[in-house]
Amino acid sequence: MKQQLQVMLTLQDEINTVVNKNWRAQNFAWYRAIWVESAELLDHYGWKWWKKQQPDIDQVKLELVDIWHFGLSLELQQGSPAQVAEKMLKELAAGQRGPGEFREDLEAFTLSTLASKQFDLPGFAQLLADTEMPFTELYQRYVGKNVLNRFRQDNGYKEGTYVKNWGGREDNEHLAEIAAELDASAVDYSEQVYRILQQRYREAASA
Repeated sequence: MKQQLQVMLTLQDEINTVVNKNWRAQNFAWYRAIWVESAELLDHYGWKWWKKQQPDIDQVKLELVDIWHFGLSLELQQGSPAQVAEKMLKELAAGQRGPGEFREDLEAFTLSTLASKQFDLPGFAQLLADTEMPFTELYQRYVGKNVLNRFRQDNGYKEGTYVKNWGGREDNEHLAEIAAELDASAVDYSEQVYRILQQRYREAASA
């Protein structure tokens, strides 16, 4: 778990640096991004008592991964990946309880984040428990999304020249297929995902 956490922190530091070399000094409102993502997440889970709603758990998990990106960024404001990993592990362990009432836990997590402008790690761990999402799944989903974000940046996303649909499918679909074929516990998992994405992209461009 510690190794996977350090990998994710390092990847987040790298993608933030690609977007803005001096990102730590910018003091971006990461907590606000978490708040907005939490509202989107609740929509996927369902909260309207006047209509029948079934939680879209896969979308809920995707939103949790997006929140995790911003949470890692907040934690990295306090130091390097190696420096903050130990603290994060302890706080994640403190939040590991049995499943609770998801909507109430999400509201408590969001309120804590807004009040402190920091990442409520125990609260996030509770949301993982509520959705029965183990840390290994969070790792696999996060690394995949992070690699895809970096891949997009490297291929013209910021300039507006990258098109998400290639090879007859969206890049998210290519990513899901690649991730399903690889061993997420491999030390070079992120490099493998990137390499195969790039290979597919080039093949689609030359077809």
